[in-house]
Amino acid sequence: MKVTFLLSLLFHSSTAFVPFLDGGKGIPKLYDGYFDEQICKQASTAVAKAIAAGNNLIEVNFPPVPNVDEVRFGTPLNQKFGTNVVAKDLKVNGGYKPGSDLSRQLIAYSNVYWAKKIAGAVKGGALGGKSVAVLTAENVIFSNIKSMGDLSRSGKVNSDKARKESRDNECIICVNPGGEETWDRIYSAHATPSSTMVVLNNAYSTSYDLGNKRGYEEAYYLKRISKGWVYRSYPGNWEAYLEKPDGSCELLQSYKTKPSLREVSELVRDTSFKRYAINNDRWTSGFGGRL
Repeated sequence: MKVTFLLSLLFHSSTAFVPFLDGGKGIPKLYDGYFDEQICKQASTAVAKAIAAGNNLIEVNFPPVPNVDEVRFGTPLNQKFGTNVVAKDLKVNGGYKPGSDLSRQLIAYSNVYWAKKIAGAVKGGALGGKSVAVLTAENVIFSNIKSMGDLSRSGKVNSDKARKESRDNECIICVNPGGEETWDRIYSAHATPSSTMVVLNNAYSTSYDLGNKRGYEEAYYLKRISKGWVYRSYPGNWEAYLEKPDGSCELLQSYKTKPSLREVSELVRDTSFKRYAINNDRWTSGFGGRL
């Protein structure tokens, strides 16, 4: 009886802790997810599931900092993220302060932070034997970074040095590589047929739609649209969320297949206007200056 009880207790305890291990279901809590590792956990879990299902071409895309639109102006949330998260985790020389390379290139360094956080899932978990390289087209001085975690090497996309250092069966996390027409060429230059390549936070879209049209599995996707968000975590549905005046998010529609950007944008925008008219603006005082 004691053994049965202990096994039962262990089972219920482990299932109860699942949300803390994988970040839970549904859109991450904005903007706390940047600071409590919820986005890290969700993205890592989604990538691990996509790879386990046989996908070796994967896209992960979400805002690399809490407020991308105002990154040049150093908003309080971005400053906090740069100081308390990116600088500390990567152990960046000079930290985040006025004039530092990290403060001037926050998005670039933040993307290396995210690459570091999902690298364990890309290589196959704690027991995974594959090496993982991070390659970027952004302005990062890698010698300033003293903690790379599961990232075995770093470099610039398409550079001769990065090509020469390629290893058999190596996994690639490619940060912001540019137009989708370049992705296949980058894979050929830096990877082998058995490699996994993750395109991380590509800022340039040639499709003007959701996700990509190159066959890369959109394992983790969080995109701001007018008055809300589009979210997807593999193998789940695509979801359209309304961001309400108090900053909370409400699920409006779930899609089994990827919808068009126009479809979800119209749904969220029209719902917002019907409920709140013009009184749903994240730049107003209703957001409490969190951005």
